[in-house]
This record gives sequence, C-alpha cells and structure tokens, in this order.
Amino acid sequence: MSAPIKHLDRFYIDGQWVNPSSSDVIDVIQPGTEQVYATVPAARQADMSRAIAAARTAFDAGPWPRLTHAERAAYLRAIAVGLRARVADLAQIWSSEMGILHNQALARGERIPGIYDYYAGLADSFNFVERHVPMGGGYGWIAREPVGVVGAIVPWNAALVAMSWKIAPALLAGCTVVLKSAPEAPVSAYLLAEVAEEVGLPPGVLNFVTAERESSELLVRDPRIDKLSFTGSSQVGKQIAAIGAERIARVNLELGGKNSALILDDYDIEAAAASLAASSIELTGQVCSALTRVIVSKHRHDALLEAISAEYAKIRVGDQFSDSSDMGPVAMRRQLDHINRLIVQGVDEGATLAAGGRRPEGLDKGWFVEPTLLGNVGNDTVTARNELFGPVLSVIPADNEQEQVAIANDSLYGLNSAVFTNDVDRAWNFARQIRSGTVGHNAHRNSHAFAFGGFKQSGIGREGGVEGLLPYLETKAIILDDEPSVAPI
Repeated sequence: MSAPIKHLDRFYIDGQWVNPSSSDVIDVIQPGTEQVYATVPAARQADMSRAIAAARTAFDAGPWPRLTHAERAAYLRAIAVGLRARVADLAQIWSSEMGILHNQALARGERIPGIYDYYAGLADSFNFVERHVPMGGGYGWIAREPVGVVGAIVPWNAALVAMSWKIAPALLAGCTVVLKSAPEAPVSAYLLAEVAEEVGLPPGVLNFVTAERESSELLVRDPRIDKLSFTGSSQVGKQIAAIGAERIARVNLELGGKNSALILDDYDIEAAAASLAASSIELTGQVCSALTRVIVSKHRHDALLEAISAEYAKIRVGDQFSDSSDMGPVAMRRQLDHINRLIVQGVDEGATLAAGGRRPEGLDKGWFVEPTLLGNVGNDTVTARNELFGPVLSVIPADNEQEQVAIANDSLYGLNSAVFTNDVDRAWNFARQIRSGTVGHNAHRNSHAFAFGGFKQSGIGREGGVEGLLPYLETKAIILDDEPSVAPI
C-alpha cells in the first residue's frame, strides 16, 4: 500500500513544492506490519528558515491579512470541499501512519472538513470590531487583528485533526502559518498541502515541513514567528513555553492528560464498564483525553473489575484495515515499549493485573498489545500519575464520594473527566468540583464546537469554538476624536 500523495520527496513552501536542502529522510513505518509506508525528507534548518521567511513575507507584504474575513472564509470553505473529496485517502493515510481502525478513520475523517466550515461561519457571526465608549471621551473601538506568523506543531495520533484546529482559526484571523508535522505521521500534512494548492491559497500563507528536534527548535526560537501553537506531551510543552518566554512569543499549548472517571454508587456497573471499555480502545488508547483513571467506591471495585474484564474479553485485536478488528496496533515500537514498561511497573507497585497486558496470540508482527486493566491502583503510583497513551485502564478504590473528587483532582493534569450517575443534578455538582477542562456525563465526551483544553499541566489556552479563534487575534484599542468615514471592519 503506497501513500496517495504526489510530492512525498518535497516540502510545500511559498505556494510551491520545493526540493529539500539535504538528502536526509524519515521512514514512516506502518505499525501493523512494521514495513515502510512512506519516506519523506527531513527538514534541516535551511528548510525551516525558508518556510518561516515565506510566511513572514506573506504576512507583512502579501494580500492575506488584508483580505476581508468573508474573503478568507471562502478559502476555508474551499479547503473543506477539497478535504471531503479526499476522505478515502485520509483514512488510508491515518490508519497506515498510527494504527487507527480504518473504518474509524473514515468516520472521523468525514468530520474534519466541518472544522473549516465552522470557522468560515465565524466570519459572519464573530465581532472582530466592537464599539466602546472611552472614559475620557471620544469615539472608541476594540479591533481584533491577526497575531501574525504562527508556528503550528502537531502530534502523530490525530495529525490532520490537530492541524485543522490550529490552521482553520489562524487562517480566518488573517495569520500565515508554518506547519511542522510529527516525523512519525507526516503524510496527513502532505494531503492538506495538496488541497491548499488546489484551492489557490496565496503563496506563503500555509507552509509545511517535517522535521526532527533540531530543526523544530528553530521554529520555536525564530523571532519571525509571532505565535506558537503546540499539541503534544506536557514535557515538550514546557520546553516550548520556556523558549517562547525568552522573546515573549504568544504560546498555545494543548498537552497531556491523566483523566478521571468517577463511578458514583447509583450508576450501573455493567453500563459503566461497557462505556469505559469502548472508549479506552479508540485510536488504541492513544488519545490525550482518554478516561484512564477509573475511581470507584471500594465496595464496588471488584465488581467493576469483573465487568470491564468481561468487556475486554470480547475485543478483537488485529489488522487495522480489517472490518473484523475492534482495535489495531499502537503507533510505534517505542510507544509499545513504554506501555509495557509501565504495566510491569504498576504490577510491581502492587496493582492487580485483571486483564490483558500481553501481546495478543497469533500477532507475531506489528506493535500490538491487549487492552489492559489494572485494579487496586494507588493514586500515587506510576500508572495513576503518568500518561501511558495506550489501551490501559487503572481502577482506583475510594472510601467515599468526597475522596473520589479528591483523587480526581490529585493530579498534575486537568484535561478531561467524566461523572457516571443517573442524577443529572449530582453530575452538575460534581462537574463543578473537578478541575479539568471538560467534564462529561456517563461517557467520554468532548466537543470541539466549543472550547477544548486543560487545567494545570494539561495546557494553556483552548482549541475549538470561538475560544479557539481568540489565540490567533491581538486586541487593539482605537480611540478617535470623531467617527471615521469608513465603516470599521
């Protein structure tokens, strides 16, 4: 299976497919077969600098920031049309790069164009210019203008989703973008760049390279970049924030999570188990918002372990392109090694291995692991504190509901959570006590139709919804002696 891309040997810079400055390449490995799926160039600093220069010139001297919001929205809608025509290609790429089930990639891929349509719609509904009354007299407005050149750095687990939640609002705002894809999953960005070329996006508005750490750091340090938007681990996010602080770069960080699910005593154990088991294997558990800490009353702990174990026994692990598979492989060998190492360490620290924890029988090749359930987990142990980024649930017993909340909040992270209860009023009350950016009711839930992001070390800022547009805008106060003859836009 080959990647459905025309120019895998080049970068997309200044509206053209350009040759890399070196012969360095990156092999993209298909996680189910351990075979090379695609080979792409690795950007050196000269390539990154060229992309930054193109974005800087396009912002400072090009037409893009000077178009109306409606004119930019037309390009976003055209990108949505182009992506809809490539959903089959996207699904093949996504599954081949990181192991998501192909049928799941098709379903999720069909929703990605809606991101561009959503932000195009804000061209009409969002107040980019608002009238205000200055305290000292005169005529006042608040104008929200593009922040400038954006360095967008995206992860490997849902690459096109992550880049779209950055690029769509950035483009609507009038920013230009340098997109740096993860070396493990760069092909999705090639697809987006092809669509950008097809719709005639002006040169330099969107530039794309794939780079390892050294060249990526140039994107973070370069003063020509006004804003950094990063999705990935909290460890790397801290480094980006520290480097950005040296020059007061605007920074948006969507980072890791160790998310809690509180099972209250009134909720059915089997229903909770079915929901948790199903959500824990989405993208083979490689989801930052996954509910991986399950907190339940001590007297119901063993029953919940038994119910989740029964659900896990039904799950068929295998080829991500097979309709008979319920879960595919994890994305790479180092990820599999990380998951296995933390499972072993969790058991060594006293957790009960209730299900999984091994390579599935009959799968001798590929980076596969069974969905894994750990019970009697202490909240101070490695599996409760660290993001495994795999299909692993840790069940933590609590004495009472107050302790459930305390355990949920006793984490460095605060990205997502859920409360399982039949009483919606209790769900609301518990949601207000939990320190996380999203709280769902009776399921793993989030919606990028409004803000997604985290408390504490889960990030800074939000993506999705109107809140996802604001980081790409600077607020300017304008105070005049009289009304201008031109209509404020």
